Amino acid sequence: MISRAFAGVGALICLPLATVAVADQPKPWQLDLQEPVTPIMHQIKWFNHYSLWFIVPITLFVLALLIIVAVKFRAAKNPVASRTSHNTAIEIVWTVAPVLILLFLAIPSFNLLTAQLTIPQNPDITLKATATQWQWNYEYEGGDNPLAFDSYMLKEPDRAAAGKEDVKVYPRLLAVDNEVVLPVNKTVRVLVTAAPTDVIHAFAMPAFGVKIDAVPGRLNETWFKPEKEGLYYGQCSELCGKDHAFMPIAIRVVSQDKYDTWKAAAAGDLPGANKALMAATDAPAASVAVASK
Repeated sequence: MISRAFAGVGALICLPLATVAVADQPKPWQLDLQEPVTPIMHQIKWFNHYSLWFIVPITLFVLALLIIVAVKFRAAKNPVASRTSHNTAIEIVWTVAPVLILLFLAIPSFNLLTAQLTIPQNPDITLKATATQWQWNYEYEGGDNPLAFDSYMLKEPDRAAAGKEDVKVYPRLLAVDNEVVLPVNKTVRVLVTAAPTDVIHAFAMPAFGVKIDAVPGRLNETWFKPEKEGLYYGQCSELCGKDHAFMPIAIRVVSQDKYDTWKAAAAGDLPGANKALMAATDAPAASVAVASK
């Protein structure tokens, strides 16, 4: 019994650690942003935590003022209202303090925006993502093996045929039939648009720190550099019609060798290349297995 108790405690300790180690999808009761796997997402998460050091004290300060005013200056205690018209010291403080706070928020915010909007020169891969109601079409530009394919949300009856029955790895409403495959530690330029006769969509990948609109007739661009192998999920983040909730994005990041093998095979047999890549990459995480016992 004692050993089982210690095992249970160990599982409770390991489970959150195992959850943090996997950054591919939202987790139950997740309170923070997804774990970053790109340089931009590292900056976004840092700025999010940095801004809380201003937001939380200001919120508590305003709440305290409201409570003090409601209690101290209520009609029962102050039947004669104060006729104070101004206070020079207070007016200086509430003018200077917000200016300083906004300055401390603006500088890192502008630095982050600059990093997001500055597309690196000579990216390793250029990927074009075209949105339609309700799917994504991908095209790998350049190279000796041009490749283009559609990506639909995987329906429940099709899971077995696709070999994607494990809902922990391939979650409901997020798994797709064909994932985008990219090599780790490579700079990827993404061209995003929507079909000319379609509506506005948005390409969003939380773990990468990417969200950009897909506008008909307009070509937007963004970039990311994934630093960790894994299968990452995002979604269309612009209301685009009745099936907006069923338009996921899935990106599988693998080693350069696996990427080269997959792309060479995918040009002639995409389903076969995907299944071969899944067999080479899919494996249960040991830490999660230990924590669940």
